[in-house]
Amino acid sequence: MRFSSRRLALGAAAPVGALIFAALLSSVILLLTRHSPFEAFGAMGEAFARPRILVGTLNQMGSYYLAAVAVAIGFKMNLLNIGVDGQYRLAAMLSAALAGASFMSGLPSVVRVGMTIVAAMIVGAIWAGIAVWLKVTRGVSEVISTIMLNAIATAIVAYLLSPGRLAVQEGNNLGTAKITEGGTVPTIAVTGSITPIYTLTIIAVIVGVLYAFLLNRTIFGFSIKATGLNQSAAVASGISAKKMAVSAMLLSGAVAGLVGMPELLNGPAQQYSINFPSGLAFTGIAIALLGRNHPVGMVFAALLWSALGQSANALQGVGVPNQLVVIMQGTILLSVVIAYELVRRYRVNLEQREVARALTAPSKETVSA
Repeated sequence: MRFSSRRLALGAAAPVGALIFAALLSSVILLLTRHSPFEAFGAMGEAFARPRILVGTLNQMGSYYLAAVAVAIGFKMNLLNIGVDGQYRLAAMLSAALAGASFMSGLPSVVRVGMTIVAAMIVGAIWAGIAVWLKVTRGVSEVISTIMLNAIATAIVAYLLSPGRLAVQEGNNLGTAKITEGGTVPTIAVTGSITPIYTLTIIAVIVGVLYAFLLNRTIFGFSIKATGLNQSAAVASGISAKKMAVSAMLLSGAVAGLVGMPELLNGPAQQYSINFPSGLAFTGIAIALLGRNHPVGMVFAALLWSALGQSANALQGVGVPNQLVVIMQGTILLSVVIAYELVRRYRVNLEQREVARALTAPSKETVSA
């Protein structure tokens, strides 16, 4: 029991300490710029009394969590999938074009939505598969290949998102054909909020549960973690490192393809356009690091990141630039990385002392006998 309590305390020490440090550093920055930390943090807290902020936090949290899980799957295999951004944007654009196609209008709603979601997962997996194929066959670092694939995906989206190809010009907006009724998913209206609750946030819940089950309750998950921790030992025990790398990256890409689905099928635009959210992949990396790739830890990290982002505009009401939120997010991430490393070193030293104490105890009893 004592060991479990100590382990729990050490696990909580890093994120709690990092948040306290980030709050203190942000307060110092506010004081240096002649702003009151109490007014700034108070305004951010009061913002959550508004239904619009709460709904926005929940909706954004779902996409953030999906991006984090996509990154975390790669992390577990010791792979850094920086290409989540290209994977989800390309998946969202092509699946939006499919959902808005004229031949889809005659299909049942469940079939249309299902085809859109599956298409997004397939596109994401294929785009991630290119990177892992280069890695296992040519030894190309997935970091380099996914960065380059992000640029290629951006170029493909820009090429296809033009009149005469997959885009339709509507005033100043350029996007895919609108998804007609029956191709989207109903939302939940909230009193006091213009934005409804995105029901497809449930996808994030399902993915989180499956992610936890896969890693902790299946041989496949064990093989991924074992290969990521020590590839040589995993290969010696009969695990195919290349097979695990391919499987993990394809799964990561499939989850990345889901990142844009809540906004596409629940959002007001009902199309992929030049205003579609971008940059979520790098937020996902931050959330995965903050949550330590743990399914529950990433929930709280996504909630924190989304809450900070949604409350940013409230700072302008007290004369504080909303860029403070970016400073806070960066400080939190940097603090967490440092704090986890310090806690890890302390835990290793503590375990080594306990092992040494356990090994010397029998020898003392033998001497006294």
